[in-house]
Amino acid sequence: MNGPIELANGVYGLGSEVVNWYLVEEGGGLTAVDAGLPKFAETLEADLRAIGHSPGDVDAVVLTHSDSDHTGVAAALRDAGARVLIHSADAETLRHPGPKKGDASPPRALPQMAWRPRFWRFMGHMARAGGTKPPKVEDADTFEDGEELDVPGRPRAVHTPGHTDGQCVLLFGAARALFVGDALCTENPLTGALGPQLMPKPMNVSTAQARESLAAIERLQAGVLLPGHGAPWHGSPAAAAARARNA
Repeated sequence: MNGPIELANGVYGLGSEVVNWYLVEEGGGLTAVDAGLPKFAETLEADLRAIGHSPGDVDAVVLTHSDSDHTGVAAALRDAGARVLIHSADAETLRHPGPKKGDASPPRALPQMAWRPRFWRFMGHMARAGGTKPPKVEDADTFEDGEELDVPGRPRAVHTPGHTDGQCVLLFGAARALFVGDALCTENPLTGALGPQLMPKPMNVSTAQARESLAAIERLQAGVLLPGHGAPWHGSPAAAAARARNA
């Protein structure tokens, strides 16, 4: 994606060709949705300056989950004055990053991924941008399912576990934008398949639970879905969930 690219009124996409993160502007303040990879910090000031802001203007970093490609600049923004918020079920892995469990545990996952060229492209990008050495983020505020967060844009957090235990989607009602983190992707990191779909099984704590979480997504009302991986998808969450079930 690179960026910042204005995707909707007051909604900006940033990142790389592999990993997305976002900024939402309201009333002169900013909420970061996710925080990309650690080396994105190298362009952070320039990215914010391009939309007339500085790191100190970011009031909050709301994380959809604790994976290292979603937390990279969270500590830098916290040090500039932002609050960091995450679902309580992922607070411990934000403080102490480590290997995932379940379907994504290395003994299960690696044999399913290692033969795919796109896996090595993805992992190479992660490594070059610092994703293999995720920062520890201490003292994050936590939220629970259904909470409206007191940050610019006032998103509602909806718990959609499966990719991680604390994975959430964030609904910014005024922008009609649903930030889905890795509950869905629109470009499969292992196959390159396009369109709304679950993340690949070897990247999820529980793919069965991720599939069950589609029921929570399809009840929401939005006009665009913004994933951690892939292009924005214009359409309803119900239509996206249906596509994911059939993918």
